[in-house]
Amino acid sequence: MQAVAAATSRAWAASPRRRRHVASCSSPPPPTTTATTTTSSLNRCPVAGAGAPVLPLGIRGGRMLLAPPLLWNSGAAARKAAVATAAAASPPAEGGGKANGGAVAGGISRTVQLGAMILVWYLLNIYFNIFNKLVLKSVPFPYTITTFQFASGSFFITLMWLLNLHPKPRLSLGQYAKILPLALVHTMGNVFTNMSLGKVAVSFTHTIKAMEPFFSVLLSVLFLGETPSFLVLGSLVPIVGGVVLASMTEVSFNWIGFWSAMASNLTNQSRNVFSKKLLADKEETLDDINLFSIMTVMSFLLSAPLMLSVEGIKFSPSYLQSNGVNLQELCMKAALAGTCFHFYQQVSYSLLARVSPVTHSVANCVKRVVVIVSSVLFFRTPISPINALGTGVALAGVFLYSRFKKAKPKAKTA
Repeated sequence: MQAVAAATSRAWAASPRRRRHVASCSSPPPPTTTATTTTSSLNRCPVAGAGAPVLPLGIRGGRMLLAPPLLWNSGAAARKAAVATAAAASPPAEGGGKANGGAVAGGISRTVQLGAMILVWYLLNIYFNIFNKLVLKSVPFPYTITTFQFASGSFFITLMWLLNLHPKPRLSLGQYAKILPLALVHTMGNVFTNMSLGKVAVSFTHTIKAMEPFFSVLLSVLFLGETPSFLVLGSLVPIVGGVVLASMTEVSFNWIGFWSAMASNLTNQSRNVFSKKLLADKEETLDDINLFSIMTVMSFLLSAPLMLSVEGIKFSPSYLQSNGVNLQELCMKAALAGTCFHFYQQVSYSLLARVSPVTHSVANCVKRVVVIVSSVLFFRTPISPINALGTGVALAGVFLYSRFKKAKPKAKTA
């Protein structure tokens, strides 16, 4: 507005009307001029330095300096232009409200998505454990069942790569050599889990598997040089005590089932620790999904000859019919168990990529509770009050361990 006012003042100064006005004011009055005439001349003349006339206010000789004539009509337009410029320079209030609303909607959408993934993860775990237990009851051959599960996973992984649902890995022979030990312990971990599920109740197997944090801490100290905090060590006490209490009162207790579950803890946590060490190597270009996929394919190639050497071909129609097993029903249950086995692990890895490790650990602890409760209800497993107390104490210790792991462990100094 100042620029417009200045331009208008210059136009006023250059106008003929202004020149006539200045000439009449600059000429001296005649000698006979009275005081009234002088006063009138002063009223008509501008104040020194002003570019516009000074008009009387009608209040005891008061004067008010007005804007140039061109601004009298353009003042409203200038104010409108200023308001429009300010509006263009600053975001509108409604737009800000929409942005905040979009952020809130995005947060709600992400929460719903994570909740759906956790629900699918839990359901796949429940169905895997139920169908897997039913298959192992019909054919108690853990090596054969494990090979079938790895074959199902390899099938879906191949589809994933062929359909470009996930980038295919490009690895050297040296990288495959590094993954081979992981695939071996991955194979044995699943074999031991199936051995335990075939010998004892599903609820008892998962109660023993609640001791995974104990082996995780032990292996992290030995191979990663991590020193756990006192809170983490303290959380292991209820875990071990709860497992011991539950084992003492377990109706389906079996030493083979017990030690198989313990061996599964050791091998699975060894796989996790070595996977963490491999993924920490900056020279490696593997993500979690591809590492798990390559381990699954390698595990299938390792488990097939192991199955043939230990159990032979037991999944034949003649053998199953001689033992009164419905082949079609068994194949359907085995296929469902293998499908659930693969996808619950894929969902677990995808969930881990979206939440913090602590949140994932807490969700995994709740998952174990859900699996134990659902298996007890489905198989009508008898549980004594002391057994239930031991299981609860162990799972509470797992929850505390998950919370206390937020603090990063201190590395050993050489």
